[in-house]
Amino acid sequence: MSKPNFQAMSQKELHDYVLAHRDDQEAFYAYVDKLHNEGHWIEMPPLESLQDLDNYPEFTERFQGGSQL
Repeated sequence: MSKPNFQAMSQKELHDYVLAHRDDQEAFYAYVDKLHNEGHWIEMPPLESLQDLDNYPEFTERFQGGSQL
């Protein structure tokens, strides 16, 4: 059985594949690389308290709005 082309997969397809094939380290690393290259990261310093989240509304909106992959 041949391996799928991980580079040709979308982030969602690769995510689903990794969940279905949890022992496939090559797929996992391809997924992490894809997240790093295509991910929509929000960088912020460490928080001192939960109230500090008020300073990063774009971060909390992702969770409140049900953001998807």
